[in-house]
Amino acid sequence: MLELLSFGPNGWGGQLLSGLAMTIAVSVSSFTLGILFGSAGAAAKLSHSLILNGIAEVYTTIVRGVPELLVIYLLFFGGSGAIMAVAGIFGYEGYIEIDAFSIGVAAVGLISGAYSTEVIRGAVQAVPVGQIEAARACGMSRWLILRRVLVPQTLRYALPGLGNVWQLTLKDTALISVTALAEIMRVAHVASGSTRQPFLFYSTAAVLYLLLTTVSTAAFERAERRANRGVRRA
Repeated sequence: MLELLSFGPNGWGGQLLSGLAMTIAVSVSSFTLGILFGSAGAAAKLSHSLILNGIAEVYTTIVRGVPELLVIYLLFFGGSGAIMAVAGIFGYEGYIEIDAFSIGVAAVGLISGAYSTEVIRGAVQAVPVGQIEAARACGMSRWLILRRVLVPQTLRYALPGLGNVWQLTLKDTALISVTALAEIMRVAHVASGSTRQPFLFYSTAAVLYLLLTTVSTAAFERAERRANRGVRRA
């Protein structure tokens, strides 16, 4: 067993380490993309525009209402076709193929963004209105209020929820193994099939995911403590 997990010619240690790096890369990219989608979605839901509000509501309802694997399949099998259809409108008739990494990041980012939308929206609404009114009374512009009051306070309230979204995003990367992207689950699946030791490699994958989630939890707890410095506790 140790030989199978080693970094030697007969071991899978190098591939597992590469899969770990790929999982981290997809998770960070998807979470960042999800924050962008979530910020845009929260802004749309908090706006007074019925059209923007409706678009954001449809987005969060559909993405949160269907299985994550289905979202990945839809983008994996339909993403290239959709882009080619749009490109055809502008006269491009060639074939466009999207790589597995981009598909995985886009799919998991969409899922992450749907949950981040509600987290950020709730955090914005949790900011005391009196602070915004006080900033206006001091003559602050909208941009200055956003930068010095709203964003820091929203981040403080959103951190616990975003920590949960990060954990969800991290685990959802296991689903993109269906696109043949060599992340942890894909490497574990290939290794278990090649060596006929599924319990060993799936257990190793579980340990790697637990390691990532444990480190992530500690990092978000530290970020929360730092964000709450100087805040009076009830």
